[in-house]
Amino acid sequence: MQVQNLYQPFEIDFVKVNECPIKAHKQTFFELIYILSGEGMYHVNENKFSYTADNLFLVRPMEVHYTEVKNTTSFLFIRFNNIYLKAQKAEGQHGNLGDWIQKLEYIFQNSNYQQGCIIRNIHDKPLVRALVEALVQEHINQQILHKELIQQVINTLITLVARNISRHIADKPLVSNNLTLDIIHYIHLNIYKPEKMKAENIASHFNISLNYISEYFKKHTGENLQQYIIHYKLSLVEIRLRHSDLRLNEIAYELGFTDESHLTKTFKKYKGVSPSAYRKNEDKVIASF
Repeated sequence: MQVQNLYQPFEIDFVKVNECPIKAHKQTFFELIYILSGEGMYHVNENKFSYTADNLFLVRPMEVHYTEVKNTTSFLFIRFNNIYLKAQKAEGQHGNLGDWIQKLEYIFQNSNYQQGCIIRNIHDKPLVRALVEALVQEHINQQILHKELIQQVINTLITLVARNISRHIADKPLVSNNLTLDIIHYIHLNIYKPEKMKAENIASHFNISLNYISEYFKKHTGENLQQYIIHYKLSLVEIRLRHSDLRLNEIAYELGFTDESHLTKTFKKYKGVSPSAYRKNEDKVIASF
């Protein structure tokens, strides 16, 4: 079964289709699926729910899911990972939102309540629709600072989702034993520490054999440990090339590459273009707005 990974804190995708573009699959991140228009059936973990316009579904990591499209459907997909939630917690810890962010993190990571459309508060539905339409317009038009604005809208939407889910889950905490997600979270948290990224140190941290952790991780993500680490590192390199003035040797040092040459060679191997050419092209795109 296909397993999808996310190499950045969040991303959004807008599609209009006559049939589901992907069969039953799993993923290592959270995903919000909003139906702007259309009808069909949403399947998740052997459960199925009819969907129509203005329905919103939450997919948790490692849940098996897919959709059956009955009438042409416009989907908005919002994907985010555990690191994104932790980042919101960090930003809110000194303000009034600190306690709520902690609760939000608990809800998304530990709730396993299966409820179909997650927006149950009728007063929240028009607000969710307005937020989604704003996301679609920003995603399509991509005006200057669109990514920053998108992130703020996503934060508001996630908070609304958490408010609706919190009405339907028990207060008893649930414990996740998914080793794959634990390893991914470990990688995200320690990506700037080269020693901790060595396979033998990851295996030691989780107190399991080196051979087993490599086999287990590939079985559940479709990538071996080093492939996942490289892809995640390169996603961080892309962010720095787009949004900072850091020199290549500074980026290489920060992310644990041997030197600038090692970074350039690796980036070109996986991205098909050198970091310098990538940055130059991104600068042209920004200048066109």
